[in-house]
Amino acid sequence: MPFSVLPAADAFWRPSNQLGVDNTDLAAQLGAGSLGARLWRLRPGQASTRHRHVDQHELYVVLEGTGRIRLDDEVHALDPLSAVHASPDVVRQVFNDTDADALWLVVG
Repeated sequence: MPFSVLPAADAFWRPSNQLGVDNTDLAAQLGAGSLGARLWRLRPGQASTRHRHVDQHELYVVLEGTGRIRLDDEVHALDPLSAVHASPDVVRQVFNDTDADALWLVVG
């Protein structure tokens, strides 16, 4: 089939293995084998792991809340619908030090 649809109500959410951040693997649930795409819902005080990749570029989009991201040694606060591209060698981490949830779309 040349396309697939995942209604929001049918998305499977789970806590991440390392830090317990709620996320849903959109690409896997849609059968998009060569694309990585996840939604990450960071509750107040939560963070993703600090990491970089060998050859994976990533696009981060803040969908809801205030997005906070560390890129190498710089921290950026982003409004909803703001986007960030991180090349593989950049150390990156999204985190939430606000009082409200933050929802990110991460594509790679």
